[in-house]
Amino acid sequence: MTDHARDLEAVREATDRLLSAMGEFDDGSVIEPSLLPGWSRGHVLAHLSRNADALVNVLRGRPMYASSETRDHEIARDAPRPLAEQLADLRTSGAAFLAAASEPGDRSRTVTLRNGVTDSAARIPFRRWVEIELHHVDLGIGYGLEDLPDEFVTRENDFLAERFAGHPDVPPTTAVTEDGRIWTTGGGSDGPPVTVRGTAPGILGWLCGRRDGSALTVDGGSLPALPPL
Repeated sequence: MTDHARDLEAVREATDRLLSAMGEFDDGSVIEPSLLPGWSRGHVLAHLSRNADALVNVLRGRPMYASSETRDHEIARDAPRPLAEQLADLRTSGAAFLAAASEPGDRSRTVTLRNGVTDSAARIPFRRWVEIELHHVDLGIGYGLEDLPDEFVTRENDFLAERFAGHPDVPPTTAVTEDGRIWTTGGGSDGPPVTVRGTAPGILGWLCGRRDGSALTVDGGSLPALPPL
């Protein structure tokens, strides 16, 4: 079951962690490359601020973005801003998201995100938590997948395994950690079943496309190529 208050607190803590970490840098760091191809750190920070606005739209029943072109334009527009302006925007937009997500309402209702994806309103705080944590990693400032909270890693692996379940391009796949955590996914293709073994953060890196999976071991075949998120 989703714990709404707990997820909102996790979002708050993750945001504070990112703001504190970036506060140690300077304006020059904003224009340096992030770990995402073609994006500077400023692009990542701008995306996080505009994503907070977009998720408020989702919670209020409005389109997440006016259009894909508008989304891309706003990120490109905001990316070169000085660090202090970036962090102030992230702080303000993040607070507005937390306020909107804390409003009373039917959290079991279905809401629509980008590209027609739907989810329950109850899961929007977790989706924001994902944005903050993974993009903190993408900033390339010393916060890696192994630094992510263990609860987050487990839940995001749950989420991604569910997302790829039954996918026609992914064979039946079981991911297993040494401490006994298991995720099953794929199963929509005719390929033989495979078992992927590694750490929970290593499995997350493969599932979310942040790592190539070379640190994982595979039984029964080759490491499945996952479709883009």
